[in-house]
Amino acid sequence: MNKQLILVKRPAGMPAADTWTLETNEIPSISEGQFLVKQHYISLDPAMRGWMRDAKSYIPPVGLGEVMRAASVGEVVASKHSGFQVGDYASGWGGVQQYAVFDGTRSFKVDPNLVPLPVYIGTLGMPGMTAYFGILEVGELKEGDRVLVSGGAGAVGSIVGQIAKIKGCHVVGIAGGPEKCQYMKEELGFDGAIDYKSENMYKAIARECPKGIDVFFDNVGGEILDAALASIRLHARIVICGAISQYNNRDDIRGPKNYLSLLVNRATMKGMVVSDFVKDWAKAGQQMGMWMAQGKLKSKEDIYDGIENFHDTFKRLFSGEKKGKLVLKVLED
Repeated sequence: MNKQLILVKRPAGMPAADTWTLETNEIPSISEGQFLVKQHYISLDPAMRGWMRDAKSYIPPVGLGEVMRAASVGEVVASKHSGFQVGDYASGWGGVQQYAVFDGTRSFKVDPNLVPLPVYIGTLGMPGMTAYFGILEVGELKEGDRVLVSGGAGAVGSIVGQIAKIKGCHVVGIAGGPEKCQYMKEELGFDGAIDYKSENMYKAIARECPKGIDVFFDNVGGEILDAALASIRLHARIVICGAISQYNNRDDIRGPKNYLSLLVNRATMKGMVVSDFVKDWAKAGQQMGMWMAQGKLKSKEDIYDGIENFHDTFKRLFSGEKKGKLVLKVLED
């Protein structure tokens, strides 16, 4: 049987447990050109909150009555697809369920002998690709840049900061709590850290970035974005990757008040969606895999067990009770 998490409500504010229902259905059969994956790990990402909202976006919302969208990785257990054989491992958009059918168009083979499977939905998956293209392509990173990244201890931000260090930049991360700040500096090698939970953001950014900011990679939005805009340098680049501080707002989204700093500094603020770069994912994956093999890029996964525990694990995205990539291990009875 196949346990599936089904979206049944469109939440207002923070999703409650009854936003979804857990169903047990038959394992699906496959047709010619398809293959069946027994899923081992499911990716939990802030973008999931936006996918539940019935509003115009870069991707259609998850429909009511549909399996909750999620990236995943697992083992091929049946195949009528020439490119995937039983015993292969594959990653794709399998959703929050134990078994998923793929047709090969949005999935790719992975090798668990090279890195652990969760890495393929983290550093070598969507979050890692977001970091790579966001900082290098959208952020137009240059050696010597002064880089500030919000959500610096998270799945995307931790990779952004490490790539910037590899490229010879001065990197400061923003995160919540002394443990995460210590993690960014001591484990990830950031030059500075700011604790948004205990510090005045304007003063802390001025302290850690006294010469200003060339690139701000934003995963948080709200007050942190406003404070960063006050310290940007001439021709700075602001990458809008996410705004997790605003996703569960019941009222209007809070936009930047300090946007005129873009005019004064002839700076740019640009949004990014990682699917725009999908044709180059393989090349980026090779580069990041090389950095990992060389010990220059660290990958951290925060793994929790059980599809039944999806909601409790999902909440960690917004409470900050995690470091690195949040992953749910799918367990069978």
